[in-house]
Amino acid sequence: MKTIFAALLAASAPALAMPGEVAAEYRLSYGGLTIGHVSESFVRTGDTYAISSISRSEGLLKTLYDEQIILHSAGRVVDGNLQPLRFEEQRTRDPKHNVEASFDWDQGLLNSRFRGETKQLALPRETQDRLSMMYQFMNLTPRPGQFVMAMSNGRKIERYTYQLVDQPRITTPAGDFDTWHFERVPDNPKDSKAEVWLAKERHNFPVRVVFEDTKGLRVEQVLVALQTK
Repeated sequence: MKTIFAALLAASAPALAMPGEVAAEYRLSYGGLTIGHVSESFVRTGDTYAISSISRSEGLLKTLYDEQIILHSAGRVVDGNLQPLRFEEQRTRDPKHNVEASFDWDQGLLNSRFRGETKQLALPRETQDRLSMMYQFMNLTPRPGQFVMAMSNGRKIERYTYQLVDQPRITTPAGDFDTWHFERVPDNPKDSKAEVWLAKERHNFPVRVVFEDTKGLRVEQVLVALQTK
């Protein structure tokens, strides 16, 4: 099975040039009810990049569980692709879930710090963190078929298989987009599910993402505003 980046590269058309800056806002919903808001920013400076994401509870969820999750990813741009060097996750309400990770590409190791413990994991080539993964799509031109993705949440590294489902035009609060629609192909029926819609004319930027965990909890993340430079 080819790696994610090799398998996504189309033979016929180059990827859109990576923007220097991105500012995006998303709405999180469950069962049609708004439960949160996500603000993200991406900045490329020369051959380095930095991404920040802040998720906040809203609506009924804020009343029941007021939480803010802050993600940071920083790294370099190598041959047009993002290569993470540092990843952090911070939670204001539940800091015991905070995690820090550094990517040692020379040694092929992920150094993870979680709950006061440090461990090292073998680092597959072209691994992305959970934040840089979505922005890496900006550098690629999808094509039909399956691809394999290596992704780290800072504590572990997992491999996911995705396939192209269709190419619909969808409507979001940020506008209408012609998209590439990918879904996860689970290795096990009990695996979590995921789908992503990438805007063809906006740097393959994710405009809709749907997550469903092993217990059937389905959360939708939809774009409400997007600015690129």
